[in-house]
Amino acid sequence: MLQILNLSKSYHKTLAVDDVSFTVPNGQVGILLGPNGAGKSTIIKSISGLLRYDGAITIQGIPSRELSAKQIFGYVPEIPALFDALTVREHLEYIRRAYHSDVTDVEIEEILQRFELDDKQDKLGNELSKGMMQKVSICCALAIKPKVILLDEPMVGLDPQAIKELKEVVLELRSQGVTVLISTHMLEMVNELWDIVFIMEKGHIIATYTREEAGDQDLDAIFFGTTGKEHREEKHGEETKS
Repeated sequence: MLQILNLSKSYHKTLAVDDVSFTVPNGQVGILLGPNGAGKSTIIKSISGLLRYDGAITIQGIPSRELSAKQIFGYVPEIPALFDALTVREHLEYIRRAYHSDVTDVEIEEILQRFELDDKQDKLGNELSKGMMQKVSICCALAIKPKVILLDEPMVGLDPQAIKELKEVVLELRSQGVTVLISTHMLEMVNELWDIVFIMEKGHIIATYTREEAGDQDLDAIFFGTTGKEHREEKHGEETKS
């Protein structure tokens, strides 16, 4: 379970996130939605330990800053950051040792095969394309065998086969009881994955919907219906024409 309690973060005098609380239960996929500047990035960086903040974040009931929480938490950033001088395989070995993961060589091979990296294990980080770097980042997060995983725009830069594979992985993680939080603008890519959605605007969670509450609505309808953004853009377009 991932729990955010009364999270607030200011940059100088600008309040980016204001007293935000939400929970993604075990075995569920949460989606964090919001326009640019809504505060999503601040929440993501807070969860991943990149920012100081007020409030509390727990991973499986453990404060997120504690080492035992970090060891069961996987993170796929929007912009992958790899070591230039490590090979693909060495990145996974580094993660295995750093996190004391019990992932086996066979499991690592399977992960690499799923994302078509098994024949690229000897390539260095600085030899990889953006899409390949993203795949390595995903593989590293999976090698931790996380109980909670955060994916920030994980499908950007991936080829269609990798997107298909990642969707299957997310569904498998959910079936294993893993908590998943995805932040994305590509709503159509996660429309069949989500269990609960959190919609942000101006530093607040303005609405939360479970799939049961949403009924037949897809994420597009939920997001635009909640924010009114589509309506405002249509109205602005009509005013411009007149």
